[in-house]
Amino acid sequence: MHLLDTCAHLLNIKRKLRRNGPLYSWGKQKTQSCELQGNRVCQCVLFWSGLMKQVCILNLKSAGTITDSNPHLTSCCELLELILRKGLQQPVLSLAHRDYWNCFEQLLHHDTCGRLSSVSLAVQQTTACSKLLTSQGRGRFFIRLMLMRRTLGNVLKHLLHTNRVIEWYCPNVAILTNEEFVEPFLSLSMVLSEMNFNINIENCSFLDESWLLPVRQIYEAVPCRELGMALRYLDGRVFVLDLLQGSQAQVDMFAEPGDIIDEMNGISLRNASNGQAGVVLSKLKGQPLSIHLIRWRGEDGSIYQPLVKHLRQLKQEKPSLQFGPKPASQQDKTSGQKRGQTQCVKDGRILYGVHLLGKANIGMVQ
Repeated sequence: MHLLDTCAHLLNIKRKLRRNGPLYSWGKQKTQSCELQGNRVCQCVLFWSGLMKQVCILNLKSAGTITDSNPHLTSCCELLELILRKGLQQPVLSLAHRDYWNCFEQLLHHDTCGRLSSVSLAVQQTTACSKLLTSQGRGRFFIRLMLMRRTLGNVLKHLLHTNRVIEWYCPNVAILTNEEFVEPFLSLSMVLSEMNFNINIENCSFLDESWLLPVRQIYEAVPCRELGMALRYLDGRVFVLDLLQGSQAQVDMFAEPGDIIDEMNGISLRNASNGQAGVVLSKLKGQPLSIHLIRWRGEDGSIYQPLVKHLRQLKQEKPSLQFGPKPASQQDKTSGQKRGQTQCVKDGRILYGVHLLGKANIGMVQ
């Protein structure tokens, strides 16, 4: 079904439901007699309005590659999550909370079609990611993985024909079990599967808490005994509290107080215990370092919202810390200085300025 046909189809459903009765909003279904109608109306209005908001995303199909900086990517993922979660029933005899990630996880056990190689690889990669601690985080990682690999439509088809999994959804509430709604949703998923998503899958440490992604940067350092940073461990994350005077970190200014050390040489520091960063650094003694940092500033220079409570706690411990937005003029000046210092053009060639950080004996090359 074409996108315009999908939107027209949803508009017709909305008009029919309006003629059949009043529109009920979320949380206002007072009596059981109107519960079914209220749920159907809510599903339609929610799905229709959400899909209309994504028309601009679908129009990007001809605009080229979609990256994490695209302002519509987050709302697209939120819509997919909302639909996958709608009507999912919780187990009666279990204390474990069931989320849509558990549905994809169980496909490997209950889908008998034998064509699950791509799904199996995606599930294994999601399960193996040590930066994800919750089912919500794994589900969000899986959605981003499906978008990047263009397998969203096929995975949803597997989900719909696996009865042992789809029976977890309430027939009267879920969009996935309603024939009137599932066809437009599949149409949307197939359109998304045709688009080119070039997103950073490794930037996933905050998917447990939020769809908003932080700025993540990599710093390459020469072998050293210590980086010269005072660290603070909060909620399993390694925060930079201060840069020691005269240290490599203070000279290079590759980090600032409030930033998070997310990874060192491929070793994740998510859910790190006290002192774990020092243990990892000692194991990497004599090796070049590749440090993955999560910045406390967002792309626009303001505070990355999921870090607000942590930065507030750091400021209580060290009142001299400042976590205000960087003025736009200062950003422009800084970026201009960096460009001027790092490169210049001479005789038609681009020359880069470098400075020696250190050296290490790596042996003889034969």
